[in-house]
Amino acid sequence: MNGIFEWLQGAAVAIAALFATAPTPIDRFYGYAEGEYVRVAPREGGILAERPVRRGDRVAPGAILARLEDGSERAGVADARARLSQAEAQLANLRKGRRTPEIDALEAQRAQAEATARLSEAQYRRQTRLPAGQVVSVDRIEQARAAFERDRARVSELAADIALARMAARDDEIDAAEAAVAVVRAGVEQAEWRLGQRTLRAPTAALVFDTLFEPGEFVPAGSPVATLLPPGNIKLRFFVPEAARAGMTVGQAVAIACDGCPDGLGGTISYVSPQAEFTPPVIYSRESRSKLVYMVEARLADGRRLDPGQPVEVTRVAR
Repeated sequence: MNGIFEWLQGAAVAIAALFATAPTPIDRFYGYAEGEYVRVAPREGGILAERPVRRGDRVAPGAILARLEDGSERAGVADARARLSQAEAQLANLRKGRRTPEIDALEAQRAQAEATARLSEAQYRRQTRLPAGQVVSVDRIEQARAAFERDRARVSELAADIALARMAARDDEIDAAEAAVAVVRAGVEQAEWRLGQRTLRAPTAALVFDTLFEPGEFVPAGSPVATLLPPGNIKLRFFVPEAARAGMTVGQAVAIACDGCPDGLGGTISYVSPQAEFTPPVIYSRESRSKLVYMVEARLADGRRLDPGQPVEVTRVAR
């Protein structure tokens, strides 16, 4: 009898220890996986010309998701680039002197003016140095001197024109031309940016969860063309009664179980709602669904992922 009593006593202790370590009903909660989607939409509306992806495709970062008609934007880029070329040509022209043929023409004019000046000088000298017995009027001498000074001034004028032709434009003119080039170049960048906005690209590697427009349809500004689900954008949403809410803290570890899930799946609590709500009808638990509960969100650890809408069972992990 003593042996039977000892066996029963040991069994009772083992059962008590089992219930002490097993999660109590208040430590087990029910919820589902939910996705945080990335909705890719154009800044400006337009006709959808191309959509190379379909629902269920997996895309890499930068992959083209859709392209809107961009004829107007391409014309704007071409116009801006043409105006930039014109402004740069004007600036280059101001930075250098005149062309060589123009300078050669000025050189020829100066040579001709120098020859005329030498002739005028010789005539003036001749008028002031007449042989003995010859007389010349004062008017003729003045005319000869005026012609000589005129031709000499013409030589100086052409020399200055040649020096000016070899020089670039004034600094303020060059500065103004450089500013004009900067303005036009900014216009080119803006036109190219607007053209780039007509092509929608994937911001990250993701699953194409849904597509909302077909080629040929008009896409309003801000309306998503494709909905993406990046691998790390899965969270768990479960609901706890008021009695268990006090034990839920951000950063707390939880164990996760679901049909088809691997063993040891875990996560951490990322959000605890401060507002009570009725249990959603999609949550089927062993407890009454008419009680008020608090929503709690958790993130999966180790890069694991579940499918949106997949039911899960969450258990608090003892600290």
